[in-house]
Amino acid sequence: MENSLIKLIDVHKDYVNEEVVTKVLHGINLEINQGEFVAIMGPSGSGKSTLMHILGFLDKLTTGKYYFKNKDVSDLNEDQLADIRNSEVGFVFQAFNLLVRTSVFDNVKLPLVYSGKKFDKEKVINAIKSVGLYHRLNNLSNQLSGGEKQRVAIARALVNEPSIIFADEPTGNLDSKSGLQIMKILQDLNDSGKTIVLVTHESYTASHADRIIKLRDGVIVSDAKVEQRLHAKMEDELTK
Repeated sequence: MENSLIKLIDVHKDYVNEEVVTKVLHGINLEINQGEFVAIMGPSGSGKSTLMHILGFLDKLTTGKYYFKNKDVSDLNEDQLADIRNSEVGFVFQAFNLLVRTSVFDNVKLPLVYSGKKFDKEKVINAIKSVGLYHRLNNLSNQLSGGEKQRVAIARALVNEPSIIFADEPTGNLDSKSGLQIMKILQDLNDSGKTIVLVTHESYTASHADRIIKLRDGVIVSDAKVEQRLHAKMEDELTK
């Protein structure tokens, strides 16, 4: 398809520790189009984090094919994977992964530094504004609430203008209200055209996406559109 962003064909992933082989993914076939909001669900040990790491160029598949923007990226080396990761992908993690005692501005600018792109102060400020934290621009990360830290993490993921954002359990360390605010930001980003892949074990969180892929024991057991999608904006209004 012309708007295909990701396509996996018969992807397997094994981890080898000395002579012990642990098979994690077993023949994954998957396509994600530009502009989709996809949730990947599964219990602990289902392979969902491994799948995200392969999709996000943090890990390599063992066998199979991975096409990104219709280009075969299955056999790229570590440096080539890092180049794509830095230019095309944004990550949001459960633990925030912010630099401590460092300002919001300096945390958000990091991907620009790592990518070697020309520093653009306006890009950093715009990313911070997009998550509603301009008033916290010069605050240190240890002066922020959990919800604010996650919003900084989203701004950091956005600053390089990536093709896709991976959010790994982004509400896992947050109270319900802060979690709802994070889901609203992700939905707003998707509404503006960003492709979002959300990894979660929570059905409620996954229902904010428009498509849910369920994994069990390293295989996809279901892949379906969300019939009654939750809208965080409306939920947020109800909780005020």
